[in-house]
Amino acid sequence: MTDFAASTTPADVVRRQYLASAAGDLEALRATLAPDVEWTEMAGFPLAGTYRTPGGVTSNVMEELGKERDGWTAHDDTYVLDGENVVVLARYTAANKATGKKIDVRVAHHFVVRGGLIVRFEQFVDTALVRDAMTA
Repeated sequence: MTDFAASTTPADVVRRQYLASAAGDLEALRATLAPDVEWTEMAGFPLAGTYRTPGGVTSNVMEELGKERDGWTAHDDTYVLDGENVVVLARYTAANKATGKKIDVRVAHHFVVRGGLIVRFEQFVDTALVRDAMTA
């Protein structure tokens, strides 16, 4: 049996990323990312763009999500695997700190994992639902 914490299988690496994110453990999250990672938040999403480096991803995405939102969590539930490709069906939940508006929206994430690290991420989400829930 493989040790989950040391496993380099794509699904285990991605699962560790979700667990680290949910726990707010940015160091553990950065440890799942390749030095040259490309992390793309979908056009229309509040943090739209492509971010590079583990520090760039956590400072421009994870830390920013928590500034205006309470309890931002990506709940992973279904994994579809194809070699180094991992597609995860998930759900975002949070509440806008200023308005109290809640978000509960389905998302799909595509990860590419090589050598035990996430080298690419792309988000697919209904950006209108996210914007509506996150604005006054």
